[in-house]
Amino acid sequence: MDTLWNGRAGDAWTRAQGLLDALFLPLERLLVEPVTGGDVLDVGCGTGATTVAVARRAGRCTGVDVSARMIEAARDRGCPEATFIVADAQEHAFVPASFDLVMSRFGVMFFADPVRAFANLRRAARPGAGLRCLVWRSAAENPFMTTAEHAAAPLLPGLPPRRPDGPGQFAFAEPDRVSPMLREAGWRDVAFTPVDVECAMPESELTGYFTRLGPVGLVLADADEATRAAVVEAVRPAFAPYVHADEVRFTAACWLLTAVS
Repeated sequence: MDTLWNGRAGDAWTRAQGLLDALFLPLERLLVEPVTGGDVLDVGCGTGATTVAVARRAGRCTGVDVSARMIEAARDRGCPEATFIVADAQEHAFVPASFDLVMSRFGVMFFADPVRAFANLRRAARPGAGLRCLVWRSAAENPFMTTAEHAAAPLLPGLPPRRPDGPGQFAFAEPDRVSPMLREAGWRDVAFTPVDVECAMPESELTGYFTRLGPVGLVLADADEATRAAVVEAVRPAFAPYVHADEVRFTAACWLLTAVS
């Protein structure tokens, strides 16, 4: 997973930084607005949008991510109240009991060993500190997210399979499976609250979105122009239910995961 985020996936997310910042702004607000102060750790911070938002709101925030490329982009935002670390939050030796809140927007579903990772994060949290994370619910509840791969599958036999029980976008979709991991890691009062958030992007960005990001984007990075053209021709119409004039709209079906250290 580190190789992925320090390679094509990290590069793709960095190039799409502006689009993704705008697309997920409603989710950023949901995560960040309750934060009023204290020392905050943003796990899997990517290019730093949520870290900077918290730092400007609460006075300081530390973002951690395995992707050196994305952390470089995060630092380029020029927010002096935000500190960024290139590290795997599962393994990094954080100063014990140094954070009042551990948060994440779509950054905790990729741990190879969730129990070990959340135990490490709990050690970094002060007694009584909060955990506040947005994670995706199931693929079935988020059809927009798999539209491209379903439509492109006949043309791209090398598409990586989704593993709902392994590291990946939908790894935290089932609370009954995830809650025991968090409790084993030492967190208490674990709760999963469903949230549905409307997201939107310009229609003009749609083709760039699905050809750069996700499983289809990863495979297309090595594809020839004829294959890319065929994929665009097959996939673009599949998004028709989400296109409304000059805007693409979809509902992000997520869990707001909370707990206490």
